[in-house]
Amino acid sequence: MFTARVDPPWDLEAWRVAARAAWGAQVPPEAIEWNGDAQGGLLAGQDVAALPRRRDGLRVSSDFLSVAAAVLCHRDPQRFALLYRLLWRMEMEGRDLLAHATDPDVRRAQVLAKAVGRDTHKMKAFVRFREVPGEDEAFVAWFEPEHQILDRIAPFFARRFAGMRWAILTPYRSVAWDGTGLAFGPGGTRADAPADDAREALWKTYYANIFNPARLNPTMMRSEMPQKYWKHLPEAQLLPDLIQQAGVRVREMAERAPEAPRRRIPDAAPQPTLRAEDSLEVVRDAAAACRRCELWQPATRTVFGEGPVDAKVVLIGEQPGDEEDLSGRPFVGPAGRLLDQILAELGIDRQALYLTNAVKHFRFEQRGKRRLHRNPSSSQVAACRPWLMEELSRIDPAVVVCLGATAAQAVMGGGLKLMASRGRWHRLESGACVLPTVHPAWVLRQRDPDALAQARRALVDDLRLLQMWMARQGEALDVAAGLSRS
Repeated sequence: MFTARVDPPWDLEAWRVAARAAWGAQVPPEAIEWNGDAQGGLLAGQDVAALPRRRDGLRVSSDFLSVAAAVLCHRDPQRFALLYRLLWRMEMEGRDLLAHATDPDVRRAQVLAKAVGRDTHKMKAFVRFREVPGEDEAFVAWFEPEHQILDRIAPFFARRFAGMRWAILTPYRSVAWDGTGLAFGPGGTRADAPADDAREALWKTYYANIFNPARLNPTMMRSEMPQKYWKHLPEAQLLPDLIQQAGVRVREMAERAPEAPRRRIPDAAPQPTLRAEDSLEVVRDAAAACRRCELWQPATRTVFGEGPVDAKVVLIGEQPGDEEDLSGRPFVGPAGRLLDQILAELGIDRQALYLTNAVKHFRFEQRGKRRLHRNPSSSQVAACRPWLMEELSRIDPAVVVCLGATAAQAVMGGGLKLMASRGRWHRLESGACVLPTVHPAWVLRQRDPDALAQARRALVDDLRLLQMWMARQGEALDVAAGLSRS
């Protein structure tokens, strides 16, 4: 008789190492005592890890690995032997063994995997974090899963609550998230988690007010939320009284006089009316209160343009980035710094230019502590376009440089193809000349060093047309013939 150890017992890779050693030594399933739960110290059999390898080439399907990862989290002491038996049989009977739903071993593995899946779902639904007294934005939850699923489910909570520090304690294991990584440790007790906090009192009040006695179905409630999990839920303390009072509340609801339906969609916020004689500062103040689209809600502030009111050249980007959103100034992040470098190379004074964006709020996706840029939608560009037009009408520039497709389409129309139009002069109905090119952020997104260098050179070449125009101020610009890059 041989022994095989899996430590930790829920770890797929630990089981694969032991199973691969046993399979390579040609040890049949019935000759192995598995001691993943650490009882095997009393067994005297030789460890399979010490056996000489007699064969290679073990391959399994991704479906089997998926099932095995779930089964190993189950507490059934026979799960290791079951998986190894399936592995052995797949080599002998074919890799499609898992497709035989009536096979006893396959059926048993599916039953264990489904039990783990249900336990995982319940943990996602019923974990409740409590604030740690005396610590800022730190939370702890206590949960008692049926199976050893903490390692399996911890990445879900890291994604779901990426912006806060938290820990989950279970009887057998614990995990903590500090905003950057997961750290696992030994288990704890219920006393290690904080008691009820002020947030739970607010939650109970809210829950009691939204509880609908007319839709009460205790049988369904217990089916979806088994009573063994109620101890984890603050609102469960209210359920006995809410259920007891349900009949009275339903009668009161039936006898209450009808009310007219309330409007659920709030009226749109009134937009300020601007006059042609209003200054750029008036436009700036009005834009700060813009509610034309939803981007104002997560953003820090409106990022308006800056520069001389009488500037002859306006540079228009696509939208503010993270640093612009925090500072309230356009082109101060990585793309802005690259633009500054290129303008300096060409001898163009940034202080002589007016810089702004087609969209005035930062659109982003939260990833942990990072805010990742997301392109604005066409409706968001359209909602912000009036502010851009107000800026242009007051500055009345001779030249507009559009950095990126969003800026070019906002100025020249949605049908414009940036890469086909870049690096050439165009003319607006107002008489201003337009030079579309790529955004400096697009250059920075080139990962290959050669591609990055080439993209930068192309942007420099495009902006050299602006340099040539500025050097010839006071002379007529022959737009029809265009300006060459020579």
